[in-house]
Order: sequence, then C-alpha cells, then structure tokens
Amino acid sequence: MPTALSRAHWIALAAVTLIWGLNWPIMKFSLRELSPLYFRAMTMSGGTLLLAAYFAWRGTTLRLPRSEMTLVLRLAPPNMIVWHLFSILGVQALASGRAAILGFTMPIWTVLLGALLYGTRLTRRVLLGTVLAALAIGLLIGNEFSTLAGRPLGVAWMQIAAIGWALGTIGIQRAQTTLSTEALTVWMMVLGSLVFWLLAACFEPWPSWRFSGPMWIALAWGTAINYGVAQILWFGLARALPATASAFSIMTVPLIGIFSAALIVGEVPHALDLVASVCIIAALAVVLLRGRVVAKTEAQAR
Repeated sequence: MPTALSRAHWIALAAVTLIWGLNWPIMKFSLRELSPLYFRAMTMSGGTLLLAAYFAWRGTTLRLPRSEMTLVLRLAPPNMIVWHLFSILGVQALASGRAAILGFTMPIWTVLLGALLYGTRLTRRVLLGTVLAALAIGLLIGNEFSTLAGRPLGVAWMQIAAIGWALGTIGIQRAQTTLSTEALTVWMMVLGSLVFWLLAACFEPWPSWRFSGPMWIALAWGTAINYGVAQILWFGLARALPATASAFSIMTVPLIGIFSAALIVGEVPHALDLVASVCIIAALAVVLLRGRVVAKTEAQAR
C-alpha cells in the first residue's frame, strides 16, 4: 500500500515531473543537429549503461533467466520501440509542446484498450475523459490541416506512440514475472537500443559528430538525466506514490513542455494549444484522480 509522501518524496516527484516536461523541447532542440533514430540510439544505450551500473552498484539483480526472455521480447516493442520511435517522429514533425499534449493521451488509451481487450468496465467518467481527449486531438488535427506549414501526420505519429505506450503499460500490469521492475526496464532498454541502432544504420546517414556545445549538453541530458536520473528517482518513488500524486504528475508534464519550449526552442504556444492542454488535463483528471488508473511506466516515456 502506498504511504504518505514525505518532503523528500515530493521533491523527488517534482524533479521527475520537471525532467519529463523539459525533455520534450530538449528533444526538439537535439533534432536540429542529429537525426531522430541516432538520437534515440545514443541516448537510450547510454542511459541503459548508466542504469545497469547504478543498479548493479546497489546490488539489484539484473540477471535475465532464459524463461523470462519471451516476456522481454513481448513487452519491449510497445514500451521501448513503438513509444520512443513514434514520439520522436512526432516531436520532429510538431511543436514539442503540442507533441507532449498528444503523447499524454496515453492514460485514456490505456483505459479504452483495457475495455476492448480485457472487458474492463467503462464508467461515465472514462467516457467523459475520452470525449475531452478526443476534442483536444480534433482541435490539434484541425489546426495542423488548416495551417500552410501544418503536419497532421505528426498528430498520427503521437497517437501511435501513445497507443503503443498504453499497450505496453497494460502488458506490464498483467505480466507474471520473477524479474524486478528495474531488471525488466534495463533489459527492455537493451533490446530497444539494439533496434534503434539497427534502424538508424539502415535509414539515416552516419552522424558527423561535430556538434555544438549546447547539443552535447542536450545529449548528456537525454542520456544521464532523462534515461538515468529520472528513472532512478522514479524507482525510488514507485512503491510510495499515491495514485493522486502520480496523476497530478502526469497532468503537469504537458504544461511544463508547452511553456519551457518557449525558452528552449522559441516555440510560442498558441491559444489552441492551451485549450487542447486544458482538455487533456481535464480528461486525465476525470479518469485518474478518482478512477485510480495509474500508469506504472511513466519514466520510460521520456
């Protein structure tokens, strides 16, 4: 049972939420100098090594029994490949704040897919949340179609990413495994890293490696902070975190993404983005705050 959070817990939760929110415009900035697949390959593989070293230092068992390999092969594609592939393509196509809004439709998809695949009951709250999320998506799709430089395909990329993350979340929640969450995450990241290196080698030119100073900082952030520090903090919070705290964290990330994008990549949010973000926040509040539908893999999203 989750316990009340201490001040240290709240500070850690605020740090994780801030990292996840800032990561969206930082990804957008990184794509100015590095192609998306190599960006994912570099940061995910570096983060995997950092996490493996940290957990080994803490004495966490990371051994992968042969009997658990099938589980990793089943859970890694939606959690590590589909989400991280299509979300980076979405960030490339859209404003980073807009991509963050669309990515965090994931909890709504989790509930809907749970009902479709496993017969989970859909309450009025869930249906209301779905309508609000659909309204936000519709507003952003319409805007992308109506603007001269609009990229409605980016909206599709983000919804594929959100659906993949939702399927991965459901899979983890229903998995019966002897692996710790830490070990499962590391091995999924290992597989994801290998796939991204392979995809990058097939579809993108080899990077020049002549990056600017800010770009190296962005890569260090993606590797050490997003895949490293945020994951470690999240694992420390996972057992103590009440559902309401997790929900508020999820709802805050898109807002941080929208407003930090103005400082990091010069994206000024439009009124429509703010309206869409309010719709998504309302949808998440309706579904999460009393419905106790909490995603257990938020830290892998960013």
